[in-house]
Amino acid sequence: MEDDSEPEQSSWAHLPDVCLRRVFHWLDDRDRSQAALVCKKWNWAMHSGSLWRSRTITFYGRPSRKQTLELQNALWYVKKFAKYLEHLEIKLSNPYNTAFTQKVQVTMRDVLSHLSKCNSRLVSLSMKYLELDRLIWKNVVRAQFIKNLATFLKRMSKRLDYLNLKGARVTLEEGCELLNSLSCLTNQSFISEINIEDFFSRHLLVYSSTLFHQTMSKFHSLVTLTFNYNCISDELLDILREHSAHSLCTLNIKCHNHDPHGQVVWGMSWANLAKSAPKLNVNFFFERVMKHDHLARILLVEIPVRSISLRSCYFSDPDWTMKPTLTNLLPAYGHVLQELTLELNNDHELLDDELLQLILSCKRLLFLKVWAFLNVTFMERLLQNRAERKCILTTIKQPPTFNYHAL
Repeated sequence: MEDDSEPEQSSWAHLPDVCLRRVFHWLDDRDRSQAALVCKKWNWAMHSGSLWRSRTITFYGRPSRKQTLELQNALWYVKKFAKYLEHLEIKLSNPYNTAFTQKVQVTMRDVLSHLSKCNSRLVSLSMKYLELDRLIWKNVVRAQFIKNLATFLKRMSKRLDYLNLKGARVTLEEGCELLNSLSCLTNQSFISEINIEDFFSRHLLVYSSTLFHQTMSKFHSLVTLTFNYNCISDELLDILREHSAHSLCTLNIKCHNHDPHGQVVWGMSWANLAKSAPKLNVNFFFERVMKHDHLARILLVEIPVRSISLRSCYFSDPDWTMKPTLTNLLPAYGHVLQELTLELNNDHELLDDELLQLILSCKRLLFLKVWAFLNVTFMERLLQNRAERKCILTTIKQPPTFNYHAL
């Protein structure tokens, strides 16, 4: 006898749309395209805007089939789904010659041009480590890339809320041109978060530039600003106080040995900013800036410091010592400091007692990362104090035990 009943459908056929879109979320473009061919329901789900709101486009520097496909996929994506895009990240992976950067420039020209015409949703743009000061960027290619990017930022400035150009390495004029693009339409920008760490080329005295100060005065609602210490000046702090004090919450400041950091910034300027921006927290990241006199010029007591990171990149210099910093400088932040990172080669001095005393004096310290030479008893003493509630540390990170001195 023949069975006339309907064939049993797969459980996938009854999967709710929201679950199906969640599964598609984890697939790459190729798998999504193949899944869309299964049936009408899957094809409809694959074209759901929620799947295409975020995009990372990576340009691979080495010659390969993958590089060619990525260039093609970038254009395919913006032509098909750019209207849904809200968060875009562009990555350059190991660029190696001028031919590659020229291909990137041409592709990005087309991508940004199409986006500016059909997208009205973009709120976040990240293009990190462009390193435009490298010789692989020919002057004409570099100039055209910056021009295209500036035009795009101008067109998207009304909606864009987050911009990350970390590691762009541009000249002062180029950098200000890009930042000014965010305020071209109204002469004001209400973007809330900008990352311009290593944005300018090394050795530039950005803090003394009137052009930079004029550019920064156009930002009126900054919440988070990430930048280098060679941008800091009394004028910049006054600008932030005047235009963004009502919104400003976080300043992330990197100070590198290669960047100028000898300018004089008055504590009163910091105090005025902190008073006007009561929600402000400042995070310092020092790389190979370890000498006490250099740090003392920067770490003024009026700054509402939330975290400090001191990294020597394991470079050993017998001319500097950490003890004055631990005993005289950092304790001034005992009432506000919440995170402390020490990554240094201190093979010429022991810091156990000084570091422990600093930790106990910082009543709000929650996070501690120490990659340095310490006696093995340091951890025992620290944990004992934690058990006795003499400190409130919740996170402690340390390197493998072979880095410790024996007892």
